[in-house]
Amino acid sequence: MIDESPLERVKSNITVEFESSGQAKIIYDAIILEFETAPDFRSSMTIELDDSNIVINIDAEDSTSFRASVNSAIKWIKLALEINNLTN
Repeated sequence: MIDESPLERVKSNITVEFESSGQAKIIYDAIILEFETAPDFRSSMTIELDDSNIVINIDAEDSTSFRASVNSAIKWIKLALEINNLTN
């Protein structure tokens, strides 16, 4: 069994492209609070709106917390898209 991970940190910028800047803004506004209030024990996430793209910046202490952060971000975006599609 391995006691320590060989990774010291995992950092990534993930860009999610949308059909339009309007759609990106709607999703950004819907999920920004999740990013600002997410617990950050072993990782931190920030989000930026760049025209029709949302850029997610993740800085994690290990691969497990990185994966959890990516999963959370994807879930929030997917849910916001589903709700937006229901209301339009």
